[in-house]
Amino acid sequence: MKPLPTLHLKRLYRRAAALLAGLVVAGSALADTYEVKLPPELTSSPRMCDYAPCKDVMPGATSFSERKGQPPYVEAYAGEGGQKKLVGYVMLSTDITDIPAYSGKPVVTLIGMDTAGKFAGVKILKHSEPILLLGIPESALIKFNNQYLGKFVGDNIEIGKSRPEENLIGLDAITGATVTVIAQNQVMMLSGGEVAKQVGILKPVVRPQARFPAATTTPGWAQLVEDGSVQRLTVKPEEVGLKNSGKPYMDLWFGYLNQPTVGQAILGKDGYASLMGRLKEGEHAIFIIKTAGMDSFKGSGFVRGGIYDRVQVRQGGDSFTFRDLDYLNLWGVSAAGAPAFDESAIFIIRGKSFSAAYPWKLVFLGNKIDKETAAKTFANFDREYWLADAYLEGGRPKIVKPDPTWLKVWKDKAVDIGIFVTLLLVVSAAYASRDKLVRRADRRNKWPVNAFKYTGWVVSIGFVGFYAMAQPSITQVLTWFHSLLFQWKWELFLSDPLIFIFWIFIIATVFIWGRGFFCGWMCPFGSLSELLYKLGGAIGLKRFQTHLPQALHDKLKWLKYVVFFGLLAVSFFSMGLAEKLAEVEPFKTTFLVGILNRSWPYSLFAAGLLGISIFVERPFCKYLCPLGAALAMPTTFRWFGLKRKDECTSCKACAKGCGSLAIDTRGNIDQRECMLCLDCMVLYYDDHACPPLAQERKRREKAGQPLTPIDGKGYFIPIKPVPMDTKAQGARA
Repeated sequence: MKPLPTLHLKRLYRRAAALLAGLVVAGSALADTYEVKLPPELTSSPRMCDYAPCKDVMPGATSFSERKGQPPYVEAYAGEGGQKKLVGYVMLSTDITDIPAYSGKPVVTLIGMDTAGKFAGVKILKHSEPILLLGIPESALIKFNNQYLGKFVGDNIEIGKSRPEENLIGLDAITGATVTVIAQNQVMMLSGGEVAKQVGILKPVVRPQARFPAATTTPGWAQLVEDGSVQRLTVKPEEVGLKNSGKPYMDLWFGYLNQPTVGQAILGKDGYASLMGRLKEGEHAIFIIKTAGMDSFKGSGFVRGGIYDRVQVRQGGDSFTFRDLDYLNLWGVSAAGAPAFDESAIFIIRGKSFSAAYPWKLVFLGNKIDKETAAKTFANFDREYWLADAYLEGGRPKIVKPDPTWLKVWKDKAVDIGIFVTLLLVVSAAYASRDKLVRRADRRNKWPVNAFKYTGWVVSIGFVGFYAMAQPSITQVLTWFHSLLFQWKWELFLSDPLIFIFWIFIIATVFIWGRGFFCGWMCPFGSLSELLYKLGGAIGLKRFQTHLPQALHDKLKWLKYVVFFGLLAVSFFSMGLAEKLAEVEPFKTTFLVGILNRSWPYSLFAAGLLGISIFVERPFCKYLCPLGAALAMPTTFRWFGLKRKDECTSCKACAKGCGSLAIDTRGNIDQRECMLCLDCMVLYYDDHACPPLAQERKRREKAGQPLTPIDGKGYFIPIKPVPMDTKAQGARA
């Protein structure tokens, strides 16, 4: 093959760089609400609608009230002066819930609901979803949100097909953004439901009240903790955007006091009797103590007649907040072994729907500081509480808890997961048996190896890439890296099962065999690039196919490391900008959206890389891929590499046919660049292609010696003369 002219190559890469710069500009223009800077007054001012387009989600409204209620909402009115008429309610999703989407951050949504409880409008104010930045257009999320318009907040609405027999209304999801829309559905229904209950549109759930056996013992603190009668809610500094000082941001202990055994253990008999004498029928008391912390769980903004805005109780879809009249002093804890505390309270739950027989959660709302913008937002932290069987007459009632979002996604994709895991296991088993496969192949017939490799390519391109859209990306590496440093959330990574499984597989195989197994056998885009190169040669373009001069390759191969470390550095200043720059990967354009469905800079960039791949083997993988660079570094510590002979230091046979250009002049394989195509391993055992073996074969054939099998080191098994048995020879004579 003739080397491509260096000047021509440099022109190609300059054009690619210009295209990449255009992508960043185009991406910024297409993402209207991606990581936009919202006014801080939006979350703090009583006049929310002075800072939000409330009229866009409540058609016909001419004025809006201040924030009211807990969680807060705004009343919308039509008309002027004394002719005002209440027409609905407007709520900001993050005032009510901070359910994270796929990015790990909530989609800030403005929601309008009329007085009949029907959704009147939905508007995205801010999102951090990279998939909506450079993959799926925001218009797809707008179209998804429009499905809620006119639907009643009390309906059973879920993602998927409608099931009238179960009174379930289904919504069409966004292909490739399932996790995002599932989270958005939770945001819509929870936000609308919370406000609907406050204004009387929805009636609270009535739960059977608990009955308690009489107290027979007085357990100590350790026993109360062991049986779950006292629970602990700890918030770490890094969870609210602060530096880890070794001390918790908030460390709370809490429990339910109406239960006689628990109440008397915490308050003492006299204190318990006094509290029960103050409570009316249907009222419940809980206690909270703070053993350590950097803030007050009561909140610094409390005023008489106001609410304690840092703590609340949630049971199912019902939330219970506390006002000044719901607070009682807790002077001490009687239970033996109780920890020292510096803040305490007894709060009274007055909601009729609350029942101690069922699980509930204490919710702490902390001020979270965004590391990039320094803006403060509220973040929810909760801990579940449920009295033990022994403290409830008849024990705990049987309840069916809804599956968490990530588990629901795993169940929905069970078939795809089964197929995907089978694919990974089969291809891994084939590569693990590579020694047997390459022995059956030779330089003219590599199909014992290629049958598995090519099948892996086709299935990876078709199933993993285009169908499942499970192409791994450098953005996931950046997200995982930041999560390890700041806050790890399993739910975030479990929300996309195929990507999660793929990464477990990638991490394992990188340390076993190196990056080449994923990059060379299983990467959808890498497989597509290589397949195009093979097809180009098969249809008569082989004479135009070439590779870079080794000297130029040795310089350009470091470019992908520059790209990787550049993205990593940018991510510490702005994850949003890093996600934009990560469009150097053409994966979203190729598999998620489609080359024909994107604006021309993206399409031209992806098509250009694939077009070059017909004539130059894997140009993106070798020189630009930041994901390949990220995987190449740990490849240094792989357990198993490819075999080499002593003669490989002087023999150039394998190096001439290495498509990865991973074999240097001394015959050493750079495993960080090797794609594990196994072509050199086929030659390793081929006594017609490997020069040392061919020389030994010819010598034996000339001497009339037999050709013994080739051992694991790549040499003919030596011929050893068998000593003659003289006694047996004499007996025969």
